[in-house]
Amino acid sequence: MRNPWAETGNYKTSYRQDSTIFATYLEELSLVGLLALLVGLPFFLSRPQMFVVDLILIYALAVLGLNIITGYAGLINIGQAAFVGVGAYTAALLAPGLPFWLTIPLGGLAAAAAGAIVGIPSLRIKHLYLAIATLAFQVIFEWIVGHAPLLKQGGAIPMPRVVFLGYRVGYKNHYYFWYFVALALLVLLAFAFRNLLRTRFGRALVAVRDNDRAADAMGMHPGLTKIFAFALGAFYAGVAGGLYAYFSRAVVIEDYMLPVSIKFLAMAIVGGLGSLPGSFLGPAFLVLLDLNMEDFANWLKSLGLSYAGVDIASAMRPLTFGLVIVLFLVFEPRGLANWWRLVRNYFKNWPFRY
Repeated sequence: MRNPWAETGNYKTSYRQDSTIFATYLEELSLVGLLALLVGLPFFLSRPQMFVVDLILIYALAVLGLNIITGYAGLINIGQAAFVGVGAYTAALLAPGLPFWLTIPLGGLAAAAAGAIVGIPSLRIKHLYLAIATLAFQVIFEWIVGHAPLLKQGGAIPMPRVVFLGYRVGYKNHYYFWYFVALALLVLLAFAFRNLLRTRFGRALVAVRDNDRAADAMGMHPGLTKIFAFALGAFYAGVAGGLYAYFSRAVVIEDYMLPVSIKFLAMAIVGGLGSLPGSFLGPAFLVLLDLNMEDFANWLKSLGLSYAGVDIASAMRPLTFGLVIVLFLVFEPRGLANWWRLVRNYFKNWPFRY
């Protein structure tokens, strides 16, 4: 007899049962508990702490999109920050005349259009050559923004204060308001991400990633599938860019340059490519690691490991960033998501070993 609270065996008799999101009631209850915890989290955090949490949520949205392109479709993308920038600049241009709940999705659509265009070279090239093509898009984006008077040539474009339901979001509650907006969008788009593999479009992404010729022989269109992956992943990035524009109160080119694209790719690798939990764990890990580098540098100074004229904190950031990527690629290529899977399976089988 099937136990609805624990997986005590395989009692699935149809494909629909096998593709369900929640296998047991306990998984549904744990998700409800997690959402309740996240809703109540701002009541226990200070304003600087809310800044960090908001940043993690926005980065998680961008990494979700990158996981669709690189994790699901297997297309290397080094221009994710440019897609985020397209969404941010679209929101900045539309913000004076439209409410935020319109400018953010419009920014996502603009980024999706750019992603579809960038995905066209994937019809003929792949692997390293496609990575170079996305890198070229990143460079072109930076050049256009840096020379466009409409975009202030990369200078700061201020974002207006938001009024929602007659309530003006001010300085004190700025991070708290955008936390709930980012959380709502992240939950919505994460459910869409989770359901993607349950559709024929998601299965086509995986099939094209594994063997595009075999996918073509089975009736799929590898070219359109790759363009779809770029457009959908860029849409996620554009939504993240619109959120970041309002969150940071200004749009500046430095927030959407090549190092940020490398950071997004590192978050996806550390979290686990093609993994929903990894899209959250990767950004959280690297953001918190970067914030604690200054404390670590001060600890090194207290041990006497300091040199005149050298800022240890500034030197440790790129060193630690690169070291973390190399260590994860060598020792844990499946990322933090694999650690989460092991812990989850342990408690699922507890008190038994298997």
